[in-house]
Amino acid sequence: MTSTPFSLGRTLCAMITPFTTSGALDLDGAQRLADRLVIQGCDGLVLSGTTGESPTTTDAEKRSLISAVREAVGTRATLVAGVGTPDTGHTAALAREAEEAGADALLLVAPYYSRPPQDAIEAYFRETADATGLPVVLYDIPARTGVRVEPDTLLRLAEHPRVVAVKDCSNDFLAAQKVMARTDLAYYAGCDEHNLALYAVGGAGCVSTVANVAPCAVRSVLDAFDKGDTAEAKRLQHRLIPLIEAMMAGGLPGTVTAKALLPALGLPSGPVRPPLRPADPRTTAALRETWARLADVSSTPAFRASSRLGV
Repeated sequence: MTSTPFSLGRTLCAMITPFTTSGALDLDGAQRLADRLVIQGCDGLVLSGTTGESPTTTDAEKRSLISAVREAVGTRATLVAGVGTPDTGHTAALAREAEEAGADALLLVAPYYSRPPQDAIEAYFRETADATGLPVVLYDIPARTGVRVEPDTLLRLAEHPRVVAVKDCSNDFLAAQKVMARTDLAYYAGCDEHNLALYAVGGAGCVSTVANVAPCAVRSVLDAFDKGDTAEAKRLQHRLIPLIEAMMAGGLPGTVTAKALLPALGLPSGPVRPPLRPADPRTTAALRETWARLADVSSTPAFRASSRLGV
């Protein structure tokens, strides 16, 4: 176990990857979006994760994205680079490239599609963690990978000096608390509906898709809790539920819904890459109406102002 809890910050955004209208990587847009997210309250940015369309970006694009965002945010925010693939050797190579490009930590999803047993999953994580000197965030999202990172596997991996955190999308709240109780692993909620609940039992914060469009509102929940105002934290989390539901539970990936909303906020996004498809006009209009209602009732001036910001 690590000697002290590790933190990359509390409010991390699972940042979309902006593309141009032709579908090319938009590095200028990525820099502008990253800067805005940090100004509006994000402590860290997760690049090339699920929301960042990592399956359809090349290795060179991933490296360029890290370098560009590092240049834009400097030391104002931590950068976590998604490097997980189904191939251990490829993942280790991506990890080394992310370190060279300026990432602060690695996000490692369990190897997907081949559905390896737990001992093979553990070996995959260890071999990648040994490939660089960067801290590692394990990403448990069985709905996408087809495999769990079981609690016993997490307990063993917590003994590795560079395995320091978990992004939890397991939807197994009991298992998360069992691991938290027995390790120093920093647990980050990977599902926006769990942000406050996990934080309240000792979580480190959240990796939020909704923060792409409402960073102040996401952060305000944790700020209120840290001030000891649990009633206000509850109110602010409940206020976010319609937007969370619209973005994350409407049958479309969060990447698609975030990219449907960002243009209305004057922020870079661009199209999604196939096989993803953009939200249809009706869905886009409904998303924007939900966001506008949240902006209208927000008590955070910066959040209210974000709908008028151009970049």
